[in-house]
Amino acid sequence: AMAEQDICPHLDSIGQVTKEDLLQKSKVGFHSFTKLFCNDCPYVGCGESYSDHSTLHAQAKKHNLTVNLTTFRIWCYVCEREVFLEHRPALVPAAAAPYHCKATEQVQLHCKQAVPIAVAEEEGSESEEDELKPRGLTGMKNIGNSCYMNAALQALSNCPPLTQFFLDCSGLVRTDKKPALCKSYQKLISELWHKKRPSYVVPTSLSHGIKLVNPMFRGYAQQDTQEFLRCLMDQLHEELKEPLTECSMSGEGSDGEERRDGDRSPSEDEFLSCDSGSSSDRGEGGGTADSELLMQDECDGVRSPAVGMMAVSPGCLAHPSVEAPKKWMKMLIARKKKQSHYRSVISDIFDGSILSLVQCLTCDRVSNTVETFQDLSLPIPGKEDLAKLHSSIHQNLPVKTGVCPDTYGSQGWISYIMDSIRRWFWGPMVTLEDCLAAFFAADELKGDNMYSCERCKKLRNGVKYCKVLRLPEILCIHLKRFRHEVMYSFKISSHVSFPLEGLDMRPFLAKESPSQVTTYDLLSVICHHGTAGSGHYIAYCQNVINGQWYEFDDQYVTEVHETVVQNAEAYVLFYRKSSEESVRERQKVVALANMKEPSLLQFYISREWLNKFNTFAEPGPISNHTFLCQHGGIPPNKYHYIDDLVVIVPQNVWEYLYNSFGGGPAVNHLYTCTICQVEIEALAKRRKMEIDTFIKLNKEFQAEEAPTVILCISMQWFREWESFVKGKDNEPPGPIDNSKIGVMKGGHIQLKQGADYGQISEETWQYLLGIYGGGPEIAVRQTVAPADPDSLHGERKIEAETRAL
Repeated sequence: AMAEQDICPHLDSIGQVTKEDLLQKSKVGFHSFTKLFCNDCPYVGCGESYSDHSTLHAQAKKHNLTVNLTTFRIWCYVCEREVFLEHRPALVPAAAAPYHCKATEQVQLHCKQAVPIAVAEEEGSESEEDELKPRGLTGMKNIGNSCYMNAALQALSNCPPLTQFFLDCSGLVRTDKKPALCKSYQKLISELWHKKRPSYVVPTSLSHGIKLVNPMFRGYAQQDTQEFLRCLMDQLHEELKEPLTECSMSGEGSDGEERRDGDRSPSEDEFLSCDSGSSSDRGEGGGTADSELLMQDECDGVRSPAVGMMAVSPGCLAHPSVEAPKKWMKMLIARKKKQSHYRSVISDIFDGSILSLVQCLTCDRVSNTVETFQDLSLPIPGKEDLAKLHSSIHQNLPVKTGVCPDTYGSQGWISYIMDSIRRWFWGPMVTLEDCLAAFFAADELKGDNMYSCERCKKLRNGVKYCKVLRLPEILCIHLKRFRHEVMYSFKISSHVSFPLEGLDMRPFLAKESPSQVTTYDLLSVICHHGTAGSGHYIAYCQNVINGQWYEFDDQYVTEVHETVVQNAEAYVLFYRKSSEESVRERQKVVALANMKEPSLLQFYISREWLNKFNTFAEPGPISNHTFLCQHGGIPPNKYHYIDDLVVIVPQNVWEYLYNSFGGGPAVNHLYTCTICQVEIEALAKRRKMEIDTFIKLNKEFQAEEAPTVILCISMQWFREWESFVKGKDNEPPGPIDNSKIGVMKGGHIQLKQGADYGQISEETWQYLLGIYGGGPEIAVRQTVAPADPDSLHGERKIEAETRAL
């Protein structure tokens, strides 16, 4: 039967098609795009996943055969079925898409500035001039005091790793969470980077989505662009996050640190050292390298909003009494393996971590904390702070403070003259390095801010230090320009000098850090004009295609000189890791792919990791576990869109990538995991059993007119259980935890006033307790024992005598 299906008379129209021919004809390589190759037709159009221009072209030109450029499966429009060639060739790397930069004709893997472009056009292949034409220069209409949103979106749009993901890995943008903000953002990015872009777009869909999630953005009042950025990226992470398997965590090691979301208590917030942490791993130890590290358990949840945190310095970490324990990294990784972890493209790009140490000045005990950050909120030091930073106390801190003429060697003499004039009138120039030094300066914990020492069991004076443990791929820096007092708010308008290239973070790096690339180049700057509570936001962004700087002022986009950017009053800055080594790695892979060596094996590699390789300075080990289960197969829920998750590479390319980056595992065959299928079916059966039983018992409870016992259950735990049985969460909840709704009184646990609880029957409690365990049991109505007849007779006699009197 298969042999009969393979016979298609229209195959003769193309003659003998070899592997090399198909590779030559597939250089556009968009997923879900097809190429008509009858009679040497060069047309490339979208398939049925989009507007189906391939079908229209086939009908108009009588070109019968088309090939999918991802799967290499061939379809005949006349026979209306799939036809087969003798051999199926392997694809070149994800670099098959023609991402050109201004310097070369190579494919996407050619350089660190891989050009993000939109979906393919129906007009056919592009000319070299079109490919080098700047894109992403689309404005955004102001829809009512929305400049804060427009500036933030333009700054993010010009972050290549993020934009490249939403353009190249669009099949990975899947979510069942409302309001599906990731899809609105993907649509916006596609419009901004489309070849036939309009002069401006209206970001209505994304605006409505963010207002649904965060009520603070409703209405038409001016908002803070930094708060918008945090809320947007938090929501994108929530919608796109995936659990990390144990295999992927062990494969990544310390270099593949993942985001951990968790809620913090107010007491923990007092000792955080950056303005963004989503979670922290705490440790207590003595003042030596052998000190014990105790980790605090935390739950996975929504990334908590930023809070005001104290800045601490790494400069004193070299002192032996406050040196981090040598076994710290291994213990931290071992602890993380036991917890539930999530990652997303947001955490991969923007998340870094800071190692903080608090030393008790009485007993020298050291508390170690690892905190995840998404941005660094830096103070702007005043004249007195600058004097302290530049004093002899900090001579050992290798930080570039002040301004030196050499700084402007690559940035122009005009900037040097302007800064000299500023120093003449307003005193010492504040640099971004000064702000970083102030943020990482040692902080004394005394007075009202004393440290609660676990060893001393008292409040003690302490000193806090911190250093960066892991540098993010894109470093977001927020300058604290706004201060809000009880009666008024004001803005710090001091000019802060910042480098366009070569921001070195090595002076602030912990020695345990796995980060090898420590130099950053500027991508975009968000500026605020006006006073606190009002004003206007704009963004300056460097176009990744031509390297020019542009001003994005709502719907207006204007090219500017880099000196305009340098003199801007920066509020939020986005820096990207810079590495020439990563450029050479991509060039080598492109050269290997172009060799077209025949290989007996074809390898599947994660499309998402390949996007990292194309855009990250440090992509980390190959992570094929993004499409594999722990058993090595394809999870059943991912198999139907597996083409969106993988790319086929030839053997020589795989061997080079594997030898260079490690990771894996190697995948030569894709199959649905039967073990996962059995587990999914068992899980569905368990969910149905639990929810049906609960509904039945609860109906019986509601039918009782006067139940003898009513028990309480924590609504926090109940909501987790409800999400599990309804299929919203894959992981079942832990043991029942009623500790937050109970209080001990007179040796008995009673319901806490104002507690968040629900009422259930004793049968329902016993059913859930038998499955999950936990406790404690808290009753709001207990069984009342029947009264003794003799005692009733005595009470009546006393009552009668009382009435007689």
